[in-house]
Amino acid sequence: MLAVGVGFAAINIFGGFTDYIFTNLRESFIYVEGNGHLSIFKSGAHDQDRSEDPIQTLLKNEEISQIRAAVEAQSNVLAVAEVMTLNGMISNGDTSTIFVGLARVPSEHQQFKSYARGLMARLSFFEGQPLQDELEYGIGIAQGLRGKLGIEIGSPAILMAPTVYGQINALDAEIRQIPDAPMELLEDKWVVMPLTLAQTLYDFDGASRINLLLSDANNLEQTRSNLATILRADGLAIDVHIWRELSPFYVKVEGMFRVLFLFIFLIVSVIIVMSVVNTVSMAVLERSREIGTLRAIGTKRHRVVSLFSLEGALLGISGCGLGVLLFAATLMILSILELSWTPPQISRSIPLEVYVVPEYLGLSMTLLTVLSCAAGIFPARRVARRNIVEALGHV
Repeated sequence: MLAVGVGFAAINIFGGFTDYIFTNLRESFIYVEGNGHLSIFKSGAHDQDRSEDPIQTLLKNEEISQIRAAVEAQSNVLAVAEVMTLNGMISNGDTSTIFVGLARVPSEHQQFKSYARGLMARLSFFEGQPLQDELEYGIGIAQGLRGKLGIEIGSPAILMAPTVYGQINALDAEIRQIPDAPMELLEDKWVVMPLTLAQTLYDFDGASRINLLLSDANNLEQTRSNLATILRADGLAIDVHIWRELSPFYVKVEGMFRVLFLFIFLIVSVIIVMSVVNTVSMAVLERSREIGTLRAIGTKRHRVVSLFSLEGALLGISGCGLGVLLFAATLMILSILELSWTPPQISRSIPLEVYVVPEYLGLSMTLLTVLSCAAGIFPARRVARRNIVEALGHV
């Protein structure tokens, strides 16, 4: 029972931790970062041979209007947001360095974030003030870039970048916030700004992509296909991508944790099977005379085997019950201690949690009970086949 209970708790603690990782990575990318479930790009925007020509990769204002009219007519679209990616130079007047930026309409980004649930809804991933639609000169720079330039919130800055037509443009800006970069690699380069400021800097009134937040994310492939068909029928040259295609980090983390979960489950299963086999084998050996007596009064072999199989199943069920208590105790301890940690790709500590996943609880209970039941069959069959006289005379 202890082996089954500890195994059950271990499986569900790790399963709850992986679900915590998956859920928050997914919510962070879709809601907090404002990427949505689907993203619409100009056709071929990701082609290497077109990436050096901004006009070929950006959606024009008239194309955006067509796309908005089409997607807002869909019943399952909750929110739409225009986004532009850009790069250039940022200066404090004395020191200049390169930046990689993301521009969006602050109110649209806030609408996306408002649909986040759980941990991601409670956390704030910036210091300072939120960006506002009205303050188009207000920007945010990551902590590493702040240190490199030696500027603080409220300090002025100068943004420089080539326009889509090749001329160099420069604009004044003000530091309004210190946001977390989406990955550590960008910590000393990351800049966020209102879309209108980026459009002025690039001298272009369009966007890099349009992000869509959906009310039903269960059938994204079908939604993507239907939406692409509608937009292309309107004469638009576009590509529609699902969020997973734009988040390779999430896909890799998910794959890694699923492999780890499989290994842990296999190891725990082997330990449980061996423990139950050993326990039932000793029980069968000690009750050889009882088995002989049952066989002598006419009990069939399969009936003897089923009795010990039932005993193994009861061990499994009782062990899982103990495992539920151990799992609940672990959750309570984590809640009391309020532990935190800094995951990869995130620059600040976040609360450490383990989620309760009903599917994992039910599946692990079923599988462990079946394994315990099966483990009791093999030693019982061996003794049930012994000669009745030998079994009665066993000491």
